[in-house]
Amino acid sequence: MLIVAGYMDVEPGARDDFLAGMVAGMTTSRAEPGCLDYVLSPDPIDPGRVRLFERWETKEALGVHLARMAGQRSESSGPSPVKAVELLQYEIGATGPIGS
Repeated sequence: MLIVAGYMDVEPGARDDFLAGMVAGMTTSRAEPGCLDYVLSPDPIDPGRVRLFERWETKEALGVHLARMAGQRSESSGPSPVKAVELLQYEIGATGPIGS
């Protein structure tokens, strides 16, 4: 299993519009084979930060997703509203209930 987690910074006044514009992409990503979770959400403390959390069954499934996303970026027009980004991939060897 893989987890992708991190953040994107946007102008605070543009965050709600940015998130609204990402709903269709989140829906598409959640329907991809191997996607267990995919969510972008507003940070409750930082008004310009959007948090990303994804869970994928395999590295291959994530790779297909990333290739699709790269293709979409090359087709998009206009500047990106994202000012800064930090996304990290975590490879998980075991899972279980908290505290076990």
